[in-house]
Amino acid sequence: MGLSKETIEAGVDAIAALEPKLAQAVAASGYPEPRIRPEGYETLLRTIVGQQVSVASAAAVWNKLEARLGAGCPAESVIAADFDELRACGLSRQKQGYARSLAELIISGGLDLNNLPTADEEAIALLTQVKGIGRWSAEIYLLFAQGRPDIWPAGDLAIQVGVGNFLGLPERPSEKDIRKIAEKWSPHRGAVAIFTWHHYHVMVM
Repeated sequence: MGLSKETIEAGVDAIAALEPKLAQAVAASGYPEPRIRPEGYETLLRTIVGQQVSVASAAAVWNKLEARLGAGCPAESVIAADFDELRACGLSRQKQGYARSLAELIISGGLDLNNLPTADEEAIALLTQVKGIGRWSAEIYLLFAQGRPDIWPAGDLAIQVGVGNFLGLPERPSEKDIRKIAEKWSPHRGAVAIFTWHHYHVMVM
């Protein structure tokens, strides 16, 4: 499961003690709520379904898929479904390819989500073998579903904007910049990431 509220707050406090500008942002925005997703195949499949669409659209497609394929959209049902069936649920040709790639790896045992490598980079490398699962999606899974404490999704736009804001940077930092900035925040970068998303949403509302 993902990082608990207590773990997030302890991690943020540990880094805020070293980073006064983060401490100021916490005072202004408050602590975030946990972001927790179930471990396993369904969460990764939902990640694929939700790519590049709104939350509402993703939910609508997922509900149609479950109605046709069964609760959780079992991998065997995804493989057995034909193109038109999945298309009628709102799944594009590209996403169908991604979903089938994931389902095939799950069925074959090529991806064992119960035994991912403990090293974060090795786990990311394994997850990104699935078509449609890039580094960002893999990082989100490891942070929200597995609760790995040092995951840092530096390619995320809201992370870049949020960090740039609370550090008072003159322009949005790049992914490379963000990775460098956050090196000293290890091993609590996951907690800082969850806070940064929270801060970003408070900041833009």
